[in-house]
Formats: sequence, C-alpha cells, structure tokens
Amino acid sequence: MSFALTLALLAAPVVAPAQEPGAQDARDTVQAYYAAIERGDFRTAYGLWDRGGQASGKSFAAFRQGFAATAHSRVETRNPVNADAGMSQRWITVPVDVYATLKNGKRQHFRGSYTLHRVVAGVSANPADVNWHLSKAKLVAVR
Repeated sequence: MSFALTLALLAAPVVAPAQEPGAQDARDTVQAYYAAIERGDFRTAYGLWDRGGQASGKSFAAFRQGFAATAHSRVETRNPVNADAGMSQRWITVPVDVYATLKNGKRQHFRGSYTLHRVVAGVSANPADVNWHLSKAKLVAVR
C-alpha cells in the first residue's frame, strides 16, 4: 500500500452506525403525542400510533372527535419499564400522568401507561418503523 493511500485511509471520517432509539426516545414520543394534541395537530398525534394510527382503535375522524371537548392537555412521563425485545421487534412501557382541562373548565387527571413498539433497524422497508410508536394505552381516571 502506498504512503498516500495509507494517509488517505487514516484521514477518512469514521461514520458511526445510527443509534437505535432507546428509553428516552420512547418518553419523547409520548411527550410529542401530547404536544401535538395540545396544539391541535391531530394528524401528527394520530400518526404517532402504530400502523399509521390504526393501533389507536379509531378512525382519524373518531380520534379527532375524541378531543373535541378538550381545551388543554399535558403529560408527565416516568422512567420506562418492561422493555422487551424479540428477534426484530422492541416493546417498552412508559408510565404517565395525564392532565386535561375541558372547554367547560373541568379538570381531569388520568394515570396509567402507554406501550410503545418499534422494529429493529434494517428489518422493515419503511424507515419510519424503527421509531417508537404508540401501541396501546391503559389510562384510568384519578379521583
């Protein structure tokens, strides 16, 4: 190998592989979901559900209508638990407290969790599948 080629190889930038989304990314997804709802961007919020929104169990119209009486909402997330990995799938649960104010002034508080899902990089042809998506919600009213 020539000296110039050796120098060129040593000077070439090293590109690290993209980092797989982790626990903080799962929390960020739940927070992004509520931020989208708060600003009335229901299309983005719906899209954060797995399978293009289908995992919400509602059509987009029904999903949007479900927030018709909501004036404001916010979420507090806690450290994710129950991380589970299959051969090409990842699952994680994010515990939450959700606070909502209805348009009539009534305040609501829900506690529970969101289970999020993603696909391991390189498995799906859709690059968005590597990101965390909401898979299911378990929320109960706190009195």
